[in-house]
Amino acid sequence: MPKIDVYDIKGKKVSDIELNEKIFGIEPNEAIVHSVLVNYLANQRQGTQSTKTRSEVSGGGRKPWKQKETGRARQGSIRAPQWIKGGIALGPKPRSYKYKVNKKERRLAVLSVLSSKVLENSLVVVDKLAFDEIKTKNMVDALNNLKVEGKALILLPEKNENVQKSARNIKGIKTTLVNTINVYDLLKYTKLVITLDTVKKLEEVYA
Repeated sequence: MPKIDVYDIKGKKVSDIELNEKIFGIEPNEAIVHSVLVNYLANQRQGTQSTKTRSEVSGGGRKPWKQKETGRARQGSIRAPQWIKGGIALGPKPRSYKYKVNKKERRLAVLSVLSSKVLENSLVVVDKLAFDEIKTKNMVDALNNLKVEGKALILLPEKNENVQKSARNIKGIKTTLVNTINVYDLLKYTKLVITLDTVKKLEEVYA
């Protein structure tokens, strides 16, 4: 089982913890992680792009000139694709890019990234993360004490308004919950900050 130090919000080591190897100690499957990430990004696409075909643009109700004896190429409508302000041939139309990925694959992808965080020493475990009030400075001080720099994802076991709102104005910092975790956020943020309660919640959900 992987072993990792546990700190308090002042940055002092208070203990260590053996993490469940079924969650934090598996061999990362990069192919599955890539597949699930592509699925997530595809599902975020709005698919609202649209172009007008020749039947949707205005004008062009009759032939611009007769078929023969003009010396010009025959034309049926001034709204054909080759004309300026004509319709678009084979252009994009509103559509959904969503598709499903096997639930087991999504689960394996999350576990793969969590295990990668341990291997890369990018996982920070805090004994408890709680504030008496909503104050950005409290979160900034806690992250500085924990030596968390750059982009960091704070994973909470459940909603905590004081913690979530204290972090929302800090650039590069995001909070999320165990039940809304996704591969994109885990990969986007360099550091992953979790509490002991988060570890227990992850074990309940994924072990």
